[in-house]
Amino acid sequence: MYNTLELKKYITEDFPLFRELTKDDEIMKYISGKGLTAEQAEKKFASILEINTDPLLGYFKVIDSESQLFLGDCKLVNYRKDPTVFEIGYLLKKEFWRRGLGTKICESLLAMAQNIDANKDVIGIIYPDNAASRQLLTKFGFQSYFVGTEDDIATEKLILKRT
Repeated sequence: MYNTLELKKYITEDFPLFRELTKDDEIMKYISGKGLTAEQAEKKFASILEINTDPLLGYFKVIDSESQLFLGDCKLVNYRKDPTVFEIGYLLKKEFWRRGLGTKICESLLAMAQNIDANKDVIGIIYPDNAASRQLLTKFGFQSYFVGTEDDIATEKLILKRT
């Protein structure tokens, strides 16, 4: 099950899927500390649609190819604090946790990044207590280079050096 994943850019009609995913406190614990309010979700989704005007980068729905089930989302974007670096990230609905999907998503995002610019470093930003995300990123060769507080959120940054 979930052998082949599709990454499809979010479009306006996908807001209900995004809202459902991001309102859950447990899912969002390591992203924003708690689920997004309707207003926060609308604002975030508007910024996602703006980013998605880029032909290559953006925020994507993660869909199981066979069932067309919505599993979560992911992103490959230019890091907002340093656009010379890509940033990857993902969120999964709780029922799809611990099934190896993070590995598949990470593989897909890193392949996309490689195709766009093979020399561009890639970062992943996680909550320092999120051992599963750290383990996943280090499996792909990411190395931790910052642990602290950023934008009032406990943050760890890991980088995959490409050059």
